[in-house]
Amino acid sequence: MSNNGLYIHFLGAAGTVTGSKYLIETPNKKVLVDCGLFQGLKSLRLHNWEYLPVNIPDINFVLLTHGHLDHVGYLPRLIKAGFKGKIYGTEPTLDIAEIVLKDTAKIQEEEAAHANKHGYSKHSPAEALYDLKDVEKTLPHFCVIKPDEWIDFGNDMKARFQTNGHILGSTFIEIHIAGKKLVFSGDVGQDEDLLLPSPKRPQEADIVFIESTYGDRLHPKEDIKERLKKVILETVAKGGNVIIPSFAVERTQTLMYLLWQLRKENAIPDIPFIMDSPMGNNVLDVFEKHLSWHKLSKADCTEMCKLFKLVKEFKETLAIMATPYPKVIIAGSGMVAGGRVLSYLQEYVGRPETTVLFVGYQAEGTRGRKMQEGTHEIKIFGKYYEVKAHIETIHGLSAHGDQKDLLEWLSEIKTPPQKVFIVHGESQAADAFRAKVHDTYGWNCIVPKLYDIVEID
Repeated sequence: MSNNGLYIHFLGAAGTVTGSKYLIETPNKKVLVDCGLFQGLKSLRLHNWEYLPVNIPDINFVLLTHGHLDHVGYLPRLIKAGFKGKIYGTEPTLDIAEIVLKDTAKIQEEEAAHANKHGYSKHSPAEALYDLKDVEKTLPHFCVIKPDEWIDFGNDMKARFQTNGHILGSTFIEIHIAGKKLVFSGDVGQDEDLLLPSPKRPQEADIVFIESTYGDRLHPKEDIKERLKKVILETVAKGGNVIIPSFAVERTQTLMYLLWQLRKENAIPDIPFIMDSPMGNNVLDVFEKHLSWHKLSKADCTEMCKLFKLVKEFKETLAIMATPYPKVIIAGSGMVAGGRVLSYLQEYVGRPETTVLFVGYQAEGTRGRKMQEGTHEIKIFGKYYEVKAHIETIHGLSAHGDQKDLLEWLSEIKTPPQKVFIVHGESQAADAFRAKVHDTYGWNCIVPKLYDIVEID
């Protein structure tokens, strides 16, 4: 590599929507932007077990856009591989990352133990990707930064984090390095989110890295509250339960808010409302801690939570499943990859009166995606369960902006960027968004492949 070169290593979320990791390399600096786990297809998840094709001890520090698993979930593996530097993020991002990493470690330990006990893993013994001890070794590396302030990292590098409306604490990151201004979008939220302020927008950039999760589509223009009400009323009329697999960060809180509003209006019946997600419970505490980051008051948070039974212990989950009457259950995980929702699906997915309601993006290869696409059975803990439940999706509740939102996020960049890298999207969505950005702005757009290394001249 040349002495003056600036290189970008695409270590994740390139050609796929998960595993976000981008290494910026100069002769003086090696900086990782995001450090996420791959999810979904087994071929992708196997990358989590592989060593990254870079010398990890040489990485100076990590910058995090937000706290979702596909952006922070690889951090304990990074530490195990020899990373010694600091991990920077906003205070809510680091609080959420701690919750997400602990929850993920616990789930992995439990699933490995379950697989070993029942003998359904191909590996003997089955092992967790990382455990709680690995997470505890990761947390001392966390370093809080304030948004909207330029931070000097030395060696001609500075960075600024600005809010982008995706989840609590979420930001896009602007980086001045090697004479270039790089902008990493992170995940961009919708302009009119119920709980969060609208995303800020970059004003200038030489190189842009923009997500494309919904780069090939627009969210349906629907009355979300009315749709949620309709699903609940129809399911209750059949004597069934509404099971909502939900991401513990943001979507769970948004759903709780909407259900609280519907109950206040007497638009839905007075049935049990369950929030069964230990991680979701912890995120509620983060919401109360960081009131300036969202639209809810402390009083709203308190009143909203009173509507719900907040489940902590698994024995409570078993007791809930034993009850015969209709109820609405919000449970993790959002893509049905793990968590308490699996227990509810074991019990209820084979009943035609059940409704499973999806409210967020379902990555390729996940149980959630398969159910959306009409699979007749799903595999849980080595056993197959017939899907007789009614499957519904509300797209407008996604934490991701659609194609229009993403285009508008780019709209205030004054001078055409040198390059725009379309990342964090499945191939069809990424390529459609590449074409749309080029047609709209005339910019040079590239869809990188996993493990590509690109020199920025």
